[in-house]
Amino acid sequence: MITMALRIGLMLFPRVQQLDLTGPYEVFAMLPDCQVDLVARTMQPVATATGLTLMPTTTFETCGAYDVLCVPGGVGITPLLKDGDALDFVRRQAGTARYVTSVCTGALLLGAAGLLRGRRATTHWNALDLLPLYGAEAVRERVVQDGNLITGGGVTAGIDFALTLAGEIFGHEAAQAVQLQLEYAPAPPYNAGTPDGAPLTVVAKVRARLEGVRAEREDIVRRKRRLTDIIE
Repeated sequence: MITMALRIGLMLFPRVQQLDLTGPYEVFAMLPDCQVDLVARTMQPVATATGLTLMPTTTFETCGAYDVLCVPGGVGITPLLKDGDALDFVRRQAGTARYVTSVCTGALLLGAAGLLRGRRATTHWNALDLLPLYGAEAVRERVVQDGNLITGGGVTAGIDFALTLAGEIFGHEAAQAVQLQLEYAPAPPYNAGTPDGAPLTVVAKVRARLEGVRAEREDIVRRKRRLTDIIE
């Protein structure tokens, strides 16, 4: 059991997927002796992918070291894959953090930072096949833990990931108390949460909707992979 305050840093960036961030935030903020920060490049308000505005609590330069680094995903993760400041921040924090974590396509930023080589990881179903290009073993599960690396699948899996981490650090009873207080007992009206369960017409429609951002990400990842192969 933990005996001192735990410092958790959640990356905040333009066009982040709001629930990727606020789902885990809600869990972490309800745990005892936790300091939870929203870490951004500057202290200016940040608009999420769906228009909600969030306020950073600290910056990449002033935040200090975190026990837990969490990288959420969203459309805004794409430009960060080639952003030197963001990549340096992730590498710097990962060097001392007890846990390095991500939700959804935040895993791609961990990959771009070189933190997934030889590790098991997961991400959103529409980006899962990109993880091996970063040297990872892609695993199609809601939450995947490989040592101190914990990755959550798409969007809503961030709550599952946060409860998993809460149980590991604070104990199962503390995590279950948070789950109960949140009344987190999913019972969706449709079996459409994965490509396997959703109707084919729905899968096709969503793939088409995500095609543009998917193509841009794949191009960045493959370019970096080719460059890495040349250097090596």
